[in-house]
Amino acid sequence: MINPSVHGWVKKFFFEQNSEEQPLIEDARLFYENTRETGFLFGYTTHFVTQIPIETKGWTTSEFSKIALLNTLFGIYQLSEKNRDHEEFIVKCVQFYEELHPKRIGLLEAILPTDTLSNKLEKILSSRIQTNDNIISKNFSHILTNALLFIDVLAFKKYLATQEISTKYLKKAEEIIITVVNLALKTKEKKTKYDDLLQKLFESSVRYTKFNKSDSDVLEHVNFSYFSDDFEKFYLIDIATMAIWNDAEIETSEKYFLYQLAEKFNSSNDFVDKSIAAMAVFISKNKQDIPYFNYSNPVKHFYDQTTQNVQTLVARNKGRLLTEISQSKELMLLLTQSTIRELNQEEKKKVKTQLLDICKTIPSLTIFLVPGGSLLLPILVKFIPQLLPSAFNENLDKTK
Repeated sequence: MINPSVHGWVKKFFFEQNSEEQPLIEDARLFYENTRETGFLFGYTTHFVTQIPIETKGWTTSEFSKIALLNTLFGIYQLSEKNRDHEEFIVKCVQFYEELHPKRIGLLEAILPTDTLSNKLEKILSSRIQTNDNIISKNFSHILTNALLFIDVLAFKKYLATQEISTKYLKKAEEIIITVVNLALKTKEKKTKYDDLLQKLFESSVRYTKFNKSDSDVLEHVNFSYFSDDFEKFYLIDIATMAIWNDAEIETSEKYFLYQLAEKFNSSNDFVDKSIAAMAVFISKNKQDIPYFNYSNPVKHFYDQTTQNVQTLVARNKGRLLTEISQSKELMLLLTQSTIRELNQEEKKKVKTQLLDICKTIPSLTIFLVPGGSLLLPILVKFIPQLLPSAFNENLDKTK
């Protein structure tokens, strides 16, 4: 049995899976659809595309993701190189990631014995499944950050074809994906604040660039020239379907958007229908096992859970937080004003900056400083007015 959290798991994987009886993966479309069925594209893997079943009892989400990423990369290698030589695959895979993230070799690394390639690959893949070890990845079951793991697979496929790769491709890939997700969410006839939160969560899950809002407000304005491979097109449609499905239903306007997206790639409506059906089947089969799907709105669950966590943090640090806030007259005024009127953009920016400065002085609140932590600030602000003395809160006087 493989233990993906113990040294040597890559070597063990290939020892168990590299039987001569294993057929070579040759059908690209079938491989993609089988991979989609595993949940890897949706960020939550339930099984693997292997001839020999893998015992996964007691595995964590991250352990599933490690094996899923390794196995999918190996599948892409078979499709591209037409062989199952796992040693050559490991060489290519390590070269790919080292070219993607080159680093200088220090003196000790030059003198001391280096890791084997399989050990290097273990460390690389372990780091890939943890983009930002913060409140988002912990509370959202890695569902978004791991859904974007397939970009590694797309980049590896391109690397095998061209023998080169650049961060420009990955940045552009992320930008296109996030732009399409945003446009997909805009098609909703019934919009909620959770759709906005989902959009921010996707934007905070990127790895290669600090995403800036795109000027593209319709599909016609999106530059899809970087996506020429079938897998890239299939994945973009599937990830858009996943985003749209966050409320567990597909509206007519949303389906029409997916058809438009497929048309941009000269793909058939049949693939869109299969994408929607695959998402429905995946949820139906795994709803009870995956926390992400156990709520009427998974984004609402994330929001509610995070709200409770922030409320607890605020309560525990009430004394110190109030002391720090009271020392900033401008912040105190803006916070009390926020209880009776909507702050403008400049005022909100001041509140955000000053609150982050305060969070630096209270160890328990450093969670707001990690990548993605700024998404929690509106929730923090929501509870802070409850801490303020009534003399500063004009809103309380009006409600008595």
